[in-house]
Amino acid sequence: MLGYLSVGVFIDGGYYAKVNRALKATESSIIRVRSLFDFISRKIALDEGVDPANCQIVEAHYFRGRFRVKDAYDKHLLYNERKFEDTLIENDVIFHYKHLREMEKDGVVQVVEKGIDVWFALEAYELACFRKFDYIVLITGDADHEMLVRKLKALKIKTVLLTWNLNDVDATSPLLREEAGHHWELSELVARNPHLKRDLLYKLRDSALTPLGDIF
Repeated sequence: MLGYLSVGVFIDGGYYAKVNRALKATESSIIRVRSLFDFISRKIALDEGVDPANCQIVEAHYFRGRFRVKDAYDKHLLYNERKFEDTLIENDVIFHYKHLREMEKDGVVQVVEKGIDVWFALEAYELACFRKFDYIVLITGDADHEMLVRKLKALKIKTVLLTWNLNDVDATSPLLREEAGHHWELSELVARNPHLKRDLLYKLRDSALTPLGDIF
C-alpha cells in the first residue's frame, strides 16, 4: 500500500466525443469533467486503501483533431470549441490538437484525422517515464493503444482503461481490454449505482437547442 498516489489521465478526444454524443441522445446529458476526475481519484484511493486526499490527478491531457479557424467558423463550431476548452482549462486539462483535413473520395467528403493516436501514445509513454505516475488512466476504446498499455505495464505503472460503451459508441477493443490491468466500464458501474450516474452527468437544459455535445 502506498501513502501517496499520483495519477495521470489521458483522454482520447474522438472517443470522448462519441460518448458525449450518445449520452446527449439517450440522457440529454454530457459528462461533467470535474465529477469524472473526482470519481477516478476516489476509486483508486479506495482500491489502494489510502485517504482520497492523498490520491491526486497530477496531470490530465486531451488529444483531438480540429478544423482550422476558417473552417470551424464556416461550420459554426467556434463557440462549441471554445466552450469545451473553457471546461478543460477550468479542470487543468492540457489539450493537444492537430488540424483535421477534408478529402473527397468517390464524391463523398471525408474528415481525415492523422497522427493523433500516435501522439497520444508517445506523449503518454514519455510523461510516464519522466513523471513516474503511480497510475495512468486511459479514456479510450481504440485497439491502436494496446501496445501503449503493454509498455506502461513494463514500466510497472498500474494502468486503468476507462470506457463507457453506449449504443452508438464503438465497443471497446477486446485486445485493449485484455491487455489493460484494470478495466472500468462505466455503463456497468452506473447501472449498479444510480447515484454515480447523477454525479457524472451534467443535464442539458434543452438538448434540442443546446449545441454542446454535438461536437464534443
